[in-house]
Amino acid sequence: MRQYSPDLTPPWKKPKPVPEVPAEPGLVVEEPGTGFCGAVIRCEAGTVTLEDRHGKHRVFPLEPSGFLLEGRVVTLVRPPSTTPVRPSRTASGSVAVPGARARVARAGRIYVEGRHDAELVEKVWGDDLRVEGVVVEYLGGVDDLPSIVADFAPGPDARLGVLVDHLVPGTKEWRIAESVTSEHALVVGHPYIDIWEAVKPSAVGIEAWPRVPRGQDWKTGVCRAVGWPENTGAVWQAILKRVGSYKDLEPELLGRVEELIDFVTDPGLTPL
Repeated sequence: MRQYSPDLTPPWKKPKPVPEVPAEPGLVVEEPGTGFCGAVIRCEAGTVTLEDRHGKHRVFPLEPSGFLLEGRVVTLVRPPSTTPVRPSRTASGSVAVPGARARVARAGRIYVEGRHDAELVEKVWGDDLRVEGVVVEYLGGVDDLPSIVADFAPGPDARLGVLVDHLVPGTKEWRIAESVTSEHALVVGHPYIDIWEAVKPSAVGIEAWPRVPRGQDWKTGVCRAVGWPENTGAVWQAILKRVGSYKDLEPELLGRVEELIDFVTDPGLTPL
């Protein structure tokens, strides 16, 4: 007698096995139930987090046959714990380029007034600037700006961007910035008395930056009001450590730095 398999389904009607795919960071998949399509940014026990092209995040369960990869149904699984997880974004929020080497420096430059300001720009935008080949120079004071612009002689292939502290209409700083008229130079500023204020209070564990009376050194006044040691250099380093990414900074600073980077790297842009 012949032996028959208990499964009488013809081979061509049997469902094909669904492949299992590790949910590695950067893998782009679609959740068919919602139509949400995005890149994997995090995979934890039982869930995966996707980010779409607009930066929106959604968390989905890791269910069998739960996703589409290039139109094919797949089962996402958690990657092995030995797989190193690379950050998908730089501190500025840009897409990270793993293994990217620093580009040969452009002729263009960005000058940043204040040593603390320059350190903050380096921490948040340093990776982006190295990829773009943009060098950041320290500007000791805005009074030096006219001579720096004259010596630099900005041109179409050597653009100059400058970030100034507390650039408020009607001030001396404003008048000096207005004196820079080259179409190949762009001077912008943030409204804060000091770059410390550009860090969100929540990032450093306070409700708000205190008001300091006129005539008093602002940093020292802040330290006294908050109860920090009056060693402003050490306090700044502690503040800088609390800044993990652009999310810890106020938008008034973010917009100005991004504007400068775009201006220096894109010859098609002109100052407003």
